[in-house]
Amino acid sequence: MNSLFVIKPYKYLTLWVFDDEKVRLIQEPFIAGADEIIDLMVKDIPNAKEGFVMFFSDEPFPGHKLELNWQREDGSGNWYRSSALDKEGWLCPALFRYFKETPKNLYADFKKN
Repeated sequence: MNSLFVIKPYKYLTLWVFDDEKVRLIQEPFIAGADEIIDLMVKDIPNAKEGFVMFFSDEPFPGHKLELNWQREDGSGNWYRSSALDKEGWLCPALFRYFKETPKNLYADFKKN
């Protein structure tokens, strides 16, 4: 199993979404605060709404710009918090397309497409 994943989120209507054929997701949305975290993390990437590259892992990796810490389960998803941004975001069950168990921490980096 991979330890570092790559997706290419983009704006569809007013939502951040991503496609990943490998795990059978199309226009999977980021909502409930996760979208606000993305807004903050890509504010300096030109034309981010057209698409950007996001690397993520449950292990720290060189150059990661965001650390999210698990807070609680809610329905079929999980809430994570960024202390650096003082924000929380909910991640839906699509997370389990990448991880067998709920990660205690998530790490991410955001790059120009």
